[in-house]
Amino acid sequence: MIVLPAGLRGMMSAVWIQNNRHWDELAGQNTLTQLLGTGKPTQREYLGCLAGEVTNDTLWVRELLAAADLKQLQFAVAGNCDQVDHFVGTWHTHPYRAGPDGRALKEPGLSALDLETFASARDLVTLVMWDMDSIDVAAKAPDGSVRHPVPLSPR
Repeated sequence: MIVLPAGLRGMMSAVWIQNNRHWDELAGQNTLTQLLGTGKPTQREYLGCLAGEVTNDTLWVRELLAAADLKQLQFAVAGNCDQVDHFVGTWHTHPYRAGPDGRALKEPGLSALDLETFASARDLVTLVMWDMDSIDVAAKAPDGSVRHPVPLSPR
């Protein structure tokens, strides 16, 4: 079980809002302009670090920290959590994308690339937030295999 206290989830929502505050400025943008990088960047992905502890079969997230060397692009993010004591994982945001008609589309859930990156990382858990109240979670089993999706508890 993964426990993310409501207060930390609220902080994550605030970060998502800050990095996606121009989500409604996608008029004139479309999937092609965004993929080619010729469109106006309206949002940024964010990468954060999770600190916590594992007790029995429960991973407790206790703290959110900004990733060091953070590099934010519209559809990619890089940084590291090497400086984090009690590191248990990472979390990042997915911004809205422009659909073919310029309307905002959500990218719900961890992507195949997200899961592949997670599988080869030292993280025990990874989370993605694609709306201020929507989170997807993956975790590593004791044998290192990736489990997805994994329930999240606010307890």
